Amino acid sequence: MSDKLMLLDTASLYFRAFYGVPDKVKAPNGTSVNAVRGLLDIIAKLVKLYEPTHIVACWDDDWRPQWRVDLIPSYKAHRVVEVIATGPDVEEVPDPLEEQLPVIREALAALRIPIIGVTAHEADDVIGTLATLATMPVDVVTGDRDLFQLVDDSRSIRIIYTAKGMSNLETVTDETVVKKYGVLPSQYADFATLRGDASDGLPGVPGVGDKTAATLLQAHGDLAGIRAAAVAGEGMSAGVCGKIITASDYLDVAPTVVEVAKSLDVVPPTDAIRALDPTEVDAATALAESWNLGGSMDRAIAALAR
Repeated sequence: MSDKLMLLDTASLYFRAFYGVPDKVKAPNGTSVNAVRGLLDIIAKLVKLYEPTHIVACWDDDWRPQWRVDLIPSYKAHRVVEVIATGPDVEEVPDPLEEQLPVIREALAALRIPIIGVTAHEADDVIGTLATLATMPVDVVTGDRDLFQLVDDSRSIRIIYTAKGMSNLETVTDETVVKKYGVLPSQYADFATLRGDASDGLPGVPGVGDKTAATLLQAHGDLAGIRAAAVAGEGMSAGVCGKIITASDYLDVAPTVVEVAKSLDVVPPTDAIRALDPTEVDAATALAESWNLGGSMDRAIAALAR
């Protein structure tokens, strides 16, 4: 089997599991376990379908890094429920999901799936760095289209996109991005900067939507080319020129916010997936019994032992 790295956008997946799996079964102490069960089943399915040899659970050590907020104060502001002066702000997470996060980390550890996060950075940044450093094909599993900027057929980096559900996974390649948005993956961060994204609190350039953003990038290559053309009054209507120039302050900082980091101090995983040894199976099974994870842990163990 050829080596292949699978990078999990873990928060994207456990949110999907939480909202997709009915909250009917509880742990003996009354804690909800639907997100844990659902995430284990998602991992089992992914490993069976895509056959990675290496897997990493990428983690949001800071879901809203201050350095991004300093550049664009509206960044994810609508999802803040408590501002913390000395650390990451508190994200709006349902209590029944919040209390499952330690159990998720325990379950991943029991399966020998490494969890990697970096202080003051999001899981997207960890993914961007690990994908950049990878010496093997990479599958990034996420429901976040921001990561389309990493797609690169020449390096066998693709997205397994979960937005339509686990029963309708979409493999995103160069062709997919071009067909859907009219831009290359290498242009996607500039595309997202121009059109904005309400779900992340990114305002974009007022009056510039998907179609205009794609047309501008097709004509001028990148954001720097677009801005130069706008200043020169060339290659676009006077109205669009005005919009680009008026948004100069935003365009000075937004690319830094939108582009995922690719040079964090992280070490790519070296240990391949392997079957758990009997002692590890016993420990994982005991964890499953203590939290009432049912067959979800068994399916994950079996998938990793393929």
